[in-house]
Amino acid sequence: MKKHLIYSALAPLALLALGSPVFAAEPAGDWVSLFDGKTLTGWKPSTVGKATYTVVDGAIRGETVEGSTNTFLLSEEQYGDFELEFEVKVHDSLNSGVQIRSREKSEADLAASGNGGKPATDLARFFGPQVEIEASPGQAGYIYGEATGLGWLSPEPKDDAHSHNHVKNGEWNQFRVVAKGSRIQTFINGIAVADLTQEEVYKSHPKGHLGLQVHGIKAGTGPFDVSWKNIRIRSLK
Repeated sequence: MKKHLIYSALAPLALLALGSPVFAAEPAGDWVSLFDGKTLTGWKPSTVGKATYTVVDGAIRGETVEGSTNTFLLSEEQYGDFELEFEVKVHDSLNSGVQIRSREKSEADLAASGNGGKPATDLARFFGPQVEIEASPGQAGYIYGEATGLGWLSPEPKDDAHSHNHVKNGEWNQFRVVAKGSRIQTFINGIAVADLTQEEVYKSHPKGHLGLQVHGIKAGTGPFDVSWKNIRIRSLK
């Protein structure tokens, strides 16, 4: 994207702070900023959903709208194998996430899932792997199959008693996501969380858009908000 900033000079410092890259032997592209801190250039709202996205104090702020389904702010670009970093702060009562390799459902997607000829209530719904974001204790960092019908892709959250406290509630938290082939790894504040290899979802979603999620809320609740900043990505070759 033309207005995005290249961060090649900062990459060595980032690696020192976060440890060695997961795919150290793989040549990688330069870091590219996906948010200029002032505008939503490079992003577009999802077709489905009514939550709002604005730029507030140098961050992308998503806010719930009562009665809306899940809403996403989509990257205009698509990505396959990559390393993604961002900071996020989420309201303690809001479930959120960042989609990777995702897309809006088409007529072909509905037909492939057996919904062809039926009411297309899922048409244009954004779907694919999602990196969970929520307050502690919770399942932040694990991978969910948003609108895929697969539920949790990561096995850990399937245990009802499973949770962790890696997210600092009410504060900014750093997430790192590494997607290489069918393997997805996530880190929160430098702590490894998910290490998932899932061939089924990779076959249907080898590349796609990123998506910043504002989850739907129950009637009579909210408004809640979630904010992102320092969003950057680099390709893995």
